[in-house]
Amino acid sequence: MTAHRSADATTAVTPAVTLGLLAAWALHDAEEVALGPRWLKRHLPELRARFPQLPDRVWRAMERVDQGEFATAVAFVGGVVAAAATAGHLTGGRSALYQSALDGFGLHGLVHLAQAAAVRGYTPGSATSPLLVIPFTVWARHRLHRAGVLRPTRARDAVLALVAAGAVTTGAHLAAHRLATRHRR
Repeated sequence: MTAHRSADATTAVTPAVTLGLLAAWALHDAEEVALGPRWLKRHLPELRARFPQLPDRVWRAMERVDQGEFATAVAFVGGVVAAAATAGHLTGGRSALYQSALDGFGLHGLVHLAQAAAVRGYTPGSATSPLLVIPFTVWARHRLHRAGVLRPTRARDAVLALVAAGAVTTGAHLAAHRLATRHRR
């Protein structure tokens, strides 16, 4: 076995790599919970003017997001991230779920930067993406590679990880909205 593929003490996948995904996600999403709904309410008119091609249903959904509903959606996503980080921890980083979630996390950081570029300013999540999300992902992938457990990532895998992250986020927001609607009744 080559040196970079051994699982000795210097290349073992530590909890910082696997469970660190949950910690990095929590710090990043704290920014989104703290600033997201208020930022959206404040900037909705200018976003609507800048992106008129978006369907009205998208704007209506954004208008109805409140702090509690948003925090609930984030908690639902947190459950998925916790499951992925735990799977990574239990398998020494080998879990496909963990590695896909790690890739999705890093790519979603790039989406935050693209959103900030599109609006030509700050968007919730864009502060911690270059400082935490992207560096953590690169570091964790490097550690997985050094331990010899990183699966090769093809472009198709990256697209699927990003689509899965989007689907989890959308599902979490739909579930949070349904829960909030039931609670209001």
